[in-house]
Amino acid sequence: QVQLVESGGGLVQAGTSLRLSCAASGRTFSAYAMVWYRQAPGKEREFVAGISRLGIVTNYKDPVKGRFTISRDNAKNTVYLQMNSLKPEDTAVYYCAASKTIATTPDYWGPGTQVTVSS
Repeated sequence: QVQLVESGGGLVQAGTSLRLSCAASGRTFSAYAMVWYRQAPGKEREFVAGISRLGIVTNYKDPVKGRFTISRDNAKNTVYLQMNSLKPEDTAVYYCAASKTIATTPDYWGPGTQVTVSS
């Protein structure tokens, strides 16, 4: 089992930045690729960004490329999502998840953190 807890969400104005964190406990953190998903009101949950087990490979959904950066610190069992130049359409609940690879369906999910971007 892997337990995940997100933090860092909040209400911000468009154009500003937020950094989300996701702390993991349980099984070996570095054994998992880590991914961020988000779900906006009335929409399906969607992939945002992913990072491989050692942090060598990253992948991003097109609308966030160049604005969001995913990183991880395996010594701290934490994955981060730096979000810059936020837009109202980034408003969603953000979830971190652990998976075997970036492309596979996650095995473990956090409860989510709300990000609201006002215009």
